Amino acid sequence: MKRYLTLLCTLALLLTTGCRPGADDPLTTTPPPSSQPTASSASTFYHPLTGIPTETDLSRQKPVAVMLNNLKSALPQQGNGQADIIYEVLAEGGITRMLAVYQDVSQLDLVGAVRSARMYYWELAQGHDAVYIHAGGSPEFYSTKSSLGAFTVDGVNGYYAGAGAGMFWRDQNRIKGLQYAYEHSMLTSGSAISAMLADKGLQTHREDYRYQMTFVDDGTPDNGQSASIVTVPFSTYKTGVFRYQPSTGQYLVEEYDQPYIDGNDGSQVAVTNLLILQTTCTTVDNAGRLAVDLSSGNGYFACGGKMIPITWEKGNRNDQLTYYTDDGLPLPIGRGKSYVCIIPTGRSISAQ
Repeated sequence: MKRYLTLLCTLALLLTTGCRPGADDPLTTTPPPSSQPTASSASTFYHPLTGIPTETDLSRQKPVAVMLNNLKSALPQQGNGQADIIYEVLAEGGITRMLAVYQDVSQLDLVGAVRSARMYYWELAQGHDAVYIHAGGSPEFYSTKSSLGAFTVDGVNGYYAGAGAGMFWRDQNRIKGLQYAYEHSMLTSGSAISAMLADKGLQTHREDYRYQMTFVDDGTPDNGQSASIVTVPFSTYKTGVFRYQPSTGQYLVEEYDQPYIDGNDGSQVAVTNLLILQTTCTTVDNAGRLAVDLSSGNGYFACGGKMIPITWEKGNRNDQLTYYTDDGLPLPIGRGKSYVCIIPTGRSISAQ
């Protein structure tokens, strides 16, 4: 009886206030902000790494993370323009390498040149619960991998280094008209990676993994300084330049005084979000290899032609990077691709 009376009262309320709740209706509530807002009629799902609407649920799909060579003599890279997130970090001797993270490799073309692993790149991949793809590695990396029994896809040592695995191949003429040294010639592809993931049953995240990032339609930070051109010096050998394009809402990436190009189609890499993380980088051996502290630090976030200071932290090797505004709140970023520069604390960036 009480349930029947409650229903009658609700119907009476709707008749007196109108059938569609309005802005002044005390029964109307606004859901809290979320990294996955209410889907539009055109899309049900959102891309985990970019926040862009998708027609397919990718939230439980395991991504891959590929080591890319960045020596001048190895350029242009291939497949870098299709990466959802690019991490660039020093390797040794002032050179950098990129870790390209791809949520879905089904449409990925050639990828390369694939290069060797370092501990901190692997730890970045671990934060995404990603399958790590590389060609060789430092003694520290191999020692840790062995002690943990970790699985990676290695083009130099182990099963995937063999031609029969169909995972990697050498092409010293991989870009038309260019000849490459042997160490700059290793390639893989989206189809080869997809076959490997299916063979190993690695399509799905571990049960407890959730990528946590807050995406917003307009990631331009409030009260940010002008950042139409951001210059990021990694070393005396490598400086990155990011030029904001108001027409697209993206930063075009440059390096070595040239556009940063995807050799597959000649397009210039463009990203919505630029994150610059400052940390301690320490030389650990005679070859000049580094230890890079990924625990926490300060940095900057640029989006929409504006930039603000931020803090960041990662914690242990399996944790993802998290970003915070100066007041300690989670940093919202724009829907789109991201580029993360990890530089020594002694290097000063400039923005104008």
